[in-house]
Amino acid sequence: MVQLRGWPSFPEELPGFTPETAPPDPQALFLEWLTEAGEHVLAPHAVTLSTVDADGAPDARVVILKDVGPDGWAVATSAESPKGLQLRKDPRAALTFFWPGRGRQVRLRGPVSPATPEVSAADFLARPPASRVEAFIGHQSQVLHDPADLEAAAAEAQRWVEENPDVAPETWTRYLVDPDEVEFWQASHDRRHVRLRYRKSGGGWVRERLWP
Repeated sequence: MVQLRGWPSFPEELPGFTPETAPPDPQALFLEWLTEAGEHVLAPHAVTLSTVDADGAPDARVVILKDVGPDGWAVATSAESPKGLQLRKDPRAALTFFWPGRGRQVRLRGPVSPATPEVSAADFLARPPASRVEAFIGHQSQVLHDPADLEAAAAEAQRWVEENPDVAPETWTRYLVDPDEVEFWQASHDRRHVRLRYRKSGGGWVRERLWP
């Protein structure tokens, strides 16, 4: 515990954040923060996707943000993966971005819907070759009894992708999170962290400052 308490959390210099001048739409502020984070940290588009399983227990994993647009924040996975199956049963999710190098966090949650098959297929075909091969291997999160089985499945998936470069798995799905709430969190060394929440109301957004 002594060592845990001794590790620094944030750099000495942190960016400022004035909620009063924030744009009316959370997407605009998010894209501003994301672009700024990309100038300072690795993988700024990495995000923790949180869902619930069949028993209502929380589950979380880090994925990559694919896009942000009028339909919401987009991530992608196989509909047969654990997260895909969980979203089928309970189509709600939370996304958490954390950029410790900037002392910033963005949290959002809301209903999830699948994109059209055409959009999902285009998402898959835009992936690097190795990522497409990985998707065709399948069996995600199942018990691997023999590493040789993985090598054999990878070789078969590699062959399939090379022979079918324009084919996407029918199960590959881009999921769109349409948030009801989006919170922006800016760390402060005096612990008076600045929090701004956007809450959907009618056809627009209500902005609310939150206590640290």
